[in-house]
Amino acid sequence: MKVIQCSIPGVLIIEPKCLGDVRGFFMETFEVSRYAAAGIARPFVQDNLSRSSRGVLRGLHLQNPNPQGKLVTVLHGSILDVAIDVRVGSPTFGQHVSFELHEANHLQVWAPRGFAHGFLVLSESAVVMYKVDAPYIPENEIVVRWNDPVLAIDWGIDTPIMSQRDSAAPMLADIKGLPMYES
Repeated sequence: MKVIQCSIPGVLIIEPKCLGDVRGFFMETFEVSRYAAAGIARPFVQDNLSRSSRGVLRGLHLQNPNPQGKLVTVLHGSILDVAIDVRVGSPTFGQHVSFELHEANHLQVWAPRGFAHGFLVLSESAVVMYKVDAPYIPENEIVVRWNDPVLAIDWGIDTPIMSQRDSAAPMLADIKGLPMYES
């Protein structure tokens, strides 16, 4: 597999080795020792799967305390995947990276603990799977406003389809209880 360090330290793009022929393809989506060598060494405790239609925006979500790192994979369709550093005191606080993930490029994104994560569905539908390294605890969830002007995320859409909770989320500057940066 090929591992690419992004402009924000800790966020990784992973290109698993994909073997294809006339029958289709085979790809290993996770193998503990290779991912540990890439810096993803915490055990995964939960797998999540979502299916969404074109124009659906899910996010921006994080959890604190009990933060989660997320390994994101698209099984079907195409998404714009976004990770934002929301660790108070981080030199890259408020900065984001975005990537197009789709079933043909087989890329994965590692969004480490302390990052808000979200995605927008670009295809007719998308099936997204992500592994997390801590269990989901509803009372620890924090949601950041998807169109906060300070974040300057170019989603390429003005009116996404969203949950009420996501569309009413506070701006980053108004959120208390964000994770702290640990150098």
